[in-house]
Amino acid sequence: MGIVNIDDELHDQIRKASAVSCRSINAQAAFWIKIGMLCEMNPTQTFNEIVASELRSAGVAPQKIRVSAS
Repeated sequence: MGIVNIDDELHDQIRKASAVSCRSINAQAAFWIKIGMLCEMNPTQTFNEIVASELRSAGVAPQKIRVSAS
């Protein structure tokens, strides 16, 4: 594990995003790095397609959405 130097403005954006995403600052940075790398490696896929693929790889199965009649 190493240290990554980033500028203060990016660190501030990571801190804000981590609060919204309920991730630590380090986990948010790792998420952005991983997704960014996957986007570069798969330029024809959308962000949502990449995230869905990663979720499937982790064994996450989508649940059917129930719509209640009102």
